[in-house]
Amino acid sequence: MLISMFFSVLIYNNVSRQIEGLIRMQNNRIRSFQFKRRDSALSEDLKKEKRQLGYTLILLNLAIITAASGAGYFLAGRTLFPIKLMIDEQNQFISDASHELRTPIATLRAEMEGKLLEKNISDEAARKLISSNLEELETLQNLANGLLKLTQIHTLEDANEHAEKISLLEIVKLARAKVLPLAKNKKIEIEIKMSEIIIKGNKNNLIEVFVILLDNAIKYSKKNTKITVSLEKLEHEVRILFSDRGIGISEKDLPHIFERFFRADKSRSQADGYGLGLSIAKKLIEKHRGLIYATSVVGKGSVFTVRLPLFI
Repeated sequence: MLISMFFSVLIYNNVSRQIEGLIRMQNNRIRSFQFKRRDSALSEDLKKEKRQLGYTLILLNLAIITAASGAGYFLAGRTLFPIKLMIDEQNQFISDASHELRTPIATLRAEMEGKLLEKNISDEAARKLISSNLEELETLQNLANGLLKLTQIHTLEDANEHAEKISLLEIVKLARAKVLPLAKNKKIEIEIKMSEIIIKGNKNNLIEVFVILLDNAIKYSKKNTKITVSLEKLEHEVRILFSDRGIGISEKDLPHIFERFFRADKSRSQADGYGLGLSIAKKLIEKHRGLIYATSVVGKGSVFTVRLPLFI
C-alpha cells in the first residue's frame, strides 16, 4: 500500500508539473482576444484533467487497499486456522484426559476414605483394599501410557522418511503372538490369510497398530468365533483387512470410533479401555501416509481396513 501511494503521489506531481507548465506557457502568449478565450478554455480543461487524475489515483488506491485488506484477512485466516485447530484440539485433549483421570482417582479416594472410617480393619479387608487400589493404579498407568503415546506420535517424523523394508506377514504374525493369550481365554481363533509381501515402513509402529486392531477385535467378539486377517494387493497400495464376528458398531457411532476417548454404545463400552487405541492406530497409519477405516453391521461383526502405500 505504501508503494502504491508513493508512486501515485509521484505520478500526480509529475503530471501536475507538466500541466501547470502548459498553463503558464499559454498565459504568457500574446494573442488576440479570440485566442485568449480559447486558451482560457484550454487551461480550464487542463485543470479539470488534473483534478480528474487526482480522483482517479485516489479511487485506485482505495481499490488497492480494499483488495489488499480482503486478501490479508483471507490469508491471515488461512494461516491462523491450523493454530486455532491445534489450540482447540489441545483444550479438548486436556478436558478429556482430566475427565478420564477423575474416575479412577475418585474411586481410589472413596475406597480409602471408607476404610479409614472403620475403627478396625481386618487383614483380609486391608488386602482387598490394596488389591482394588492396585487395579485402579494399573488403570491409571495404562491411561497415562496411552496419553503419552498420543503426544509422542505428534512429534514423530514421517515413517517413510526413515523407512525400512519389512514383511507384512511377519508383522501380522508377531502381532498375533502378542494377543494370543487374550484370544485363547475367549476361545477365539485368529486366522491369517496372507501371502508374503514386502513394504517400507516402521516395523514397531505397524506391529503396535495391528496389536491394537486384533485386541479390539478380541474384546468385542463373541466366544468361540474367528478373527480373520487377509490381504488385498492393488497397483499402488496394499490393504490389510481385520474381520471379526463380534457385536458390531452402530451406524451413528462408526464415524467417531477413531476419536480420542470415544467409546460407543453401552455394549461396547463395557470392555476395558479408554478409547485411545484406535486413535493411536489412526495417527500411526497416517505417519505411514496410509489410511484406516471401518465398516460394520450390528450383530454380525466389523471389518477394519488398513491401506498402506506399496513401495517396490
